[in-house]
Amino acid sequence: MSDVRRVGIMSPGDMGGGIGGVLHESGFEVLTCLAGRSELTRVRAAEAGFRDTGDLDTLAREADVILSVLVPSEATPIAEAIAAAVKRTGAKPVFVECNAIAPQTVAAIEATMRGAGAGFIDAGIIGGPPRPGYSPHIYASGPDTSAFEALRAAGLDIRVLGPKIGQASGIKMVYAASTKGTTALWTELLVASRALGLEAALRAEWGENHATANAQMGGIPMMPNRARRWVGEMEEIAATFEALGMTPRILEGAADMYRFIGSTPLADQTSREPNPPLDTILEVLTEHLPK
Repeated sequence: MSDVRRVGIMSPGDMGGGIGGVLHESGFEVLTCLAGRSELTRVRAAEAGFRDTGDLDTLAREADVILSVLVPSEATPIAEAIAAAVKRTGAKPVFVECNAIAPQTVAAIEATMRGAGAGFIDAGIIGGPPRPGYSPHIYASGPDTSAFEALRAAGLDIRVLGPKIGQASGIKMVYAASTKGTTALWTELLVASRALGLEAALRAEWGENHATANAQMGGIPMMPNRARRWVGEMEEIAATFEALGMTPRILEGAADMYRFIGSTPLADQTSREPNPPLDTILEVLTEHLPK
């Protein structure tokens, strides 16, 4: 399917808006449905050149491909809503599941979408939102990924892993465990060291040139405004591991850490505000520890 011209994206958040902006700049028509979406999402959509279809039925009828780019907790509900729209309209778009969810969650969504008559592609995004000159690595898998591969014309770095649904979402899960999962652990141990009055001693033990510690501490300031979204992602990774017969508890603990951070004012800032310094993050989290 190389004649893809209209791309629906749900929803124009940081990632979805970035993808839509790059597609729009390359001549694709980018559609969305903004019913029930926040004012910030509406602003992002306008800035990136999206056209609001007003309802999901119109989106299903007009889009050649629909990308689902949301927080994990919204992946299944939006898929079910779009599947219902596909059934009502008789449309035949290709649905691309791009969310950070477990392979078994993707398989359930595939069954829903194919049952409605839509095509289906599994996708996993690794990296930040695309912009002119930069694309995250976007992995794809499934028996026919050609409709998604057509978006390479916009400069998106789409990499086909294989023919099996679950491969693309699986690599997202294991990669995110190595990044966001470890960020939770490093945040927790730094807060613990401060609460115990041992932060200076810990840093002295590491020394100034501890590459791992320096890299991890440097990445923490980018995390707080994403913490609430990452709770669900950690839970999906935990479910991925559990389905393989391994313990889910390590990543469930990471979800707990992000849930705690999400309960503090640190998580209220938007991605358009400056990231707080590490010292501020540790101080706020230490102050909010249950006594």
